[in-house]
Amino acid sequence: MKDLSPLRRRMIEDMTIRNLSPATQQAYLYAVSRFARHFGRSPERLGLEDVRAFQLHLVSSGISWPALKQTVCAIRFFFGVTLGQEHLPERIAYARTPSKLPRILNGDEIIRFLEAVPSLKARTALTTAYAAGLRAGEVVALKVSDIDSERGVINVKHGKGGKDRTVMLSVQLLSILRAYWRLARPEPWLFPGRDETKHIDVTFLHSACRFARTAAIGAWTPRQPACQPAWNDSS
Repeated sequence: MKDLSPLRRRMIEDMTIRNLSPATQQAYLYAVSRFARHFGRSPERLGLEDVRAFQLHLVSSGISWPALKQTVCAIRFFFGVTLGQEHLPERIAYARTPSKLPRILNGDEIIRFLEAVPSLKARTALTTAYAAGLRAGEVVALKVSDIDSERGVINVKHGKGGKDRTVMLSVQLLSILRAYWRLARPEPWLFPGRDETKHIDVTFLHSACRFARTAAIGAWTPRQPACQPAWNDSS
């Protein structure tokens, strides 16, 4: 980190101490960098009115509500933690996310969707995600040893927020996983990548979802993950 500005380095250290995930750190750094570039000044020289003006700019530019909320979280962290201005974050307004009902697939649509996935590995991983209510990142990181058939649970390691938890393993899903294991014989990862010492990348499942959506459902558009570039410039 020798090429980093002292302020950027300080923020990275603050996030590391608080065990924020690498993805969250990248998103926060990018948001603060964007905030600073908008005014052409170091973020430590900006204040509450600048934050308000920046929020209005983002809203007028058509930013999504989740992205706006994440930007606000990043700026609140920067001022409250890195700059130690504890009074300021609570005065920065959060964006209220519009409430929308999700598009729920019926049983036939789910079957058509999964059957449209050509890869056995991807189809089994997506079936596991749907049946157990797991995130894509949690599914790809499963090991064979995480499937506890005796207790009827799946042990999820380092899930959202870095927390471990257990989820129910249905009889139907266990049967599907056993059939998959007999064919693929994966070890130790349940869904190994080309390099079997590593698990498949989450983008593999994203691609499989897009392919299956086009092939089986057409008009249904599942939510896609947002990619956030890193904050690489100096403050």
